[in-house]
Amino acid sequence: MRKIVALLAGALALGGCTSLGKSGRDLIPAMNSAAFYPKQTLTQRQLMELPGPGRPVAIAVYNFADQTGQFRTSENGQQTLSRAVTQGGASILAKALQDAGNRRWFTIVEREQLRNLLNERQIIREMRERYLGEAQINPQALPALLFAGVLLEGGIISFDTNTVTGGAGAAFLGIGGRTQYRQDTVTVYLRAVSVRTGEVLTTVTASKTIASRAIGASAFRFVGFRELLEAEAGITVNEPDQLALQQAIEKAVYALIMDGIELKLWDFADRQAGAPFLLKHQKERSGVFSPQQVEEALRRERKAAPLRIKEREVPAREALTVGGGQIVASAPEEKGGR
Repeated sequence: MRKIVALLAGALALGGCTSLGKSGRDLIPAMNSAAFYPKQTLTQRQLMELPGPGRPVAIAVYNFADQTGQFRTSENGQQTLSRAVTQGGASILAKALQDAGNRRWFTIVEREQLRNLLNERQIIREMRERYLGEAQINPQALPALLFAGVLLEGGIISFDTNTVTGGAGAAFLGIGGRTQYRQDTVTVYLRAVSVRTGEVLTTVTASKTIASRAIGASAFRFVGFRELLEAEAGITVNEPDQLALQQAIEKAVYALIMDGIELKLWDFADRQAGAPFLLKHQKERSGVFSPQQVEEALRRERKAAPLRIKEREVPAREALTVGGGQIVASAPEEKGGR
């Protein structure tokens, strides 16, 4: 009996080795009943590490809708009334804009729930008129709303399911393991529009794959006369759709910033500090570097010690040979001598 259990555990481990890799999204999440803060994604760290701009860009987001119109399907293939992707794309986009350069790149004005904002301002105006007798509201108590120079439009334009499917399995003497793999893809578009002229300044797109993996093991064997052992175990790991959409939106915001710098719509405050980020983006966009290589390069930069320039001490008298002659350089004498 112990041998059977050991073989069953080995088959399950074998299936796990074939389906779980080193990527963070493939790790089986720990069971935790308490609320927790989600870890930072790779694209979120890239946004936060961006050097600051010359000046913040005032930006407005009215909506970031689900333009796919797809509904979620159940495991048996029936369509449900639940949407395939989240309807909170605008909230995710606003958070990604705040993360850019640690809140230094964009000044975000509220437009998604503008009616609620205007209602509250109307209440303030009526209360001050009734209780303070103000015929004209004091502009210091209720200043004008901020306006945006750039309007962000776009949405979720594609959610493709089962773009990659596969699996593997093996069994011996009724004891075996199996693994299954499925991949979906979500794609977002983002465009920046000039409020003053209505011109579409730039348009970017980004995609993110969504992985689902399952591993299992089973045993079906007679262990004695009229004694049949039947056991089955398995686990399924699904990458959250919301997390994949968040990373796609963050990647689109990152590309929007870099494309705007190339088009001279905005720029880094320190061009020398921002040049490596722009170069890596250009290489990744042209296919020279993969996203994994870009992340690895940024990871090495984070761990590297800061560059220090060591000043060389100049001796009191130093002979420099130039051509065939000799020049004697003397260090400047200190002032205030005898």
